[in-house]
Amino acid sequence: QVQLVESGGGSVRVGGSLRLSCVVSGHSISRYYMGWFRQGPGKEREGVAFIDIGDATNYAYSAAGRFTISRDNANNALYLQMNSLKPEDTAMYYCAADEYNHGLAWRQYQHWGQGTQVTVS
Repeated sequence: QVQLVESGGGSVRVGGSLRLSCVVSGHSISRYYMGWFRQGPGKEREGVAFIDIGDATNYAYSAAGRFTISRDNANNALYLQMNSLKPEDTAMYYCAADEYNHGLAWRQYQHWGQGTQVTVS
């Protein structure tokens, strides 16, 4: 059974940084397309950053230039470095994985973590 566990969220000042981690068990991430997604208060879930099995990346416009997604296949982990955080980045952040390439289309992903809260004020 595949499990994803996020960590690294917290409360941070505007302009600050956080690094989110997602550790995966039950399956090697080397064959997974993976992404970070978020859901703010009263908002629909949205894609933030995506990384494919060849380490090519794609970012939502709101994240480009501030966030960096990376993966460590040896440790079966996914990361999201977030810099220059803004209040509108406040959300629950989720990592997700799938055997197929869905990019930032969150509804298509099969495997999800429980989320980690990020609050920027």
